[in-house]
Amino acid sequence: MEALLPVLQRYPGLSVVMCSLMFRVVHKLLQNLPVPKVVAQDDFRSWKWKNLSISLVHSSLTGTWAVTCVLLWPEMLHNIHSFYTPISYLLICVSSGYFVQDACDIILTGHARGSWEFLIHHVLVLWCFLYALYTQLYVAGAVVALFVEVNSVTLHLRLMLKLAEAQFSDFYYINKMLNLFTYVFFRLSAQFYLTWYIVKNYSWLDHGGYFLITMILMNLMILIYFYRLIRADFFPRNKALSAQNGTHLNNSKKFLND
Repeated sequence: MEALLPVLQRYPGLSVVMCSLMFRVVHKLLQNLPVPKVVAQDDFRSWKWKNLSISLVHSSLTGTWAVTCVLLWPEMLHNIHSFYTPISYLLICVSSGYFVQDACDIILTGHARGSWEFLIHHVLVLWCFLYALYTQLYVAGAVVALFVEVNSVTLHLRLMLKLAEAQFSDFYYINKMLNLFTYVFFRLSAQFYLTWYIVKNYSWLDHGGYFLITMILMNLMILIYFYRLIRADFFPRNKALSAQNGTHLNNSKKFLND
């Protein structure tokens, strides 16, 4: 890994492109797996299932990787500005490659209009990650930011269960509770910790304003999503309406935002 780091640092853009192609290959391989019948019968559900499948792979990989990095090197929590290791730098390369792949998939398949919120999120993440890769600064901060991917595992499972019309199953209920826990413990906590760190050390951080604005935008987005999540999963208007919404997923893409 020590020998690989100079190559990654010399060609960070190329490294991201190679990781993006790697995720595209995985995306193609996942298409050979069986899917629920209700998903296979609908073009949009079929695309979204494939899109979520590769997202689930990314979240499972990078979420575990990020937590492991911080457990092995706790200094990452205290020095998000300049501390990093070869394995953490590689993690940011890999994750950046996924976001490039996913943005291209959304745009090239004609789903940009319905997925504009995801594209904004990807842009916000990528400009921070690419900055870290090209300057070797804030790599540890990017690793801490990837704690949110632990929550993304349950978020993706939640949407896949909705695609399969299994939102009233026991598994959905269990995942719903885990999703709430991971949203607070990994997503909200990580985002607010990074915001606090930037505000506290703003006077000496490189491009502190750049990252503070980005964090504020990201915080607004995750709070809005959190409100939608709580409203949809824990305070539905009534069970009859929820069931009715479940029967009309084929005719609407709005449930992806809930």
